[in-house]
Amino acid sequence: MAKYRMLHTDFWENPTVEEMSMEEKIFYIYLLSNSRTTQIGIYRITKKQIAFALDYPIEMIHPLMERFINDYKLIRYNPETREVAIKYWGKDNLQKGGKPVMDCINSELKKVEDRSLICYVSE
Repeated sequence: MAKYRMLHTDFWENPTVEEMSMEEKIFYIYLLSNSRTTQIGIYRITKKQIAFALDYPIEMIHPLMERFINDYKLIRYNPETREVAIKYWGKDNLQKGGKPVMDCINSELKKVEDRSLICYVSE
């Protein structure tokens, strides 16, 4: 199954996005669109992988994560399982797809180690 991630044009008019720095916008777009993303908006990724992909120093990733978790409240990250969960994921990425998509979603849900992240993205 091909993976596509949508970024709606009104993304740029979102008041939260409007207050982000350029580095934060790039970071957020990366979290929404990197190759590790899943149909459910929960996936494994390390801070080191993010830093490498964005060509940011690892020291820059820690405060970015904290800002997105505590200030923007757009993600959660479990450092033990290395899973990130993206709030509002389904709004832009869950499309009608029938049984193949539902099978994929069910399969991905079974792989989530931190079950609290499922509740977070489903709110």
